[in-house]
Amino acid sequence: MEFFEKRDGDKVTYTIKGRIDTNMAPVLAEGLHLVDVKELVFDLKDVDYVFSAGLRVFLQAQKIINANHGTMKIINVQESVRELFALVGFDGIMDIE
Repeated sequence: MEFFEKRDGDKVTYTIKGRIDTNMAPVLAEGLHLVDVKELVFDLKDVDYVFSAGLRVFLQAQKIINANHGTMKIINVQESVRELFALVGFDGIMDIE
């Protein structure tokens, strides 16, 4: 897994490539810099697998952004990952495109 950060003021976009599995989820979590972020975007175009540890990363990011009174969006979600997000109810609490 690789991820890239792009900042534009208080907006941050993380483009993630690869699998977000048990080994990589902590790396992603530690690499997120969300202090003073008002708009957070995760681009998952190149992600075809998210394990439960990865789900926790997204949930924790959502909580931080909510505390910042900001917004979080997950974009370019592949069908297999979209189905997982729906199964665990993320589609009801997160903006997933």
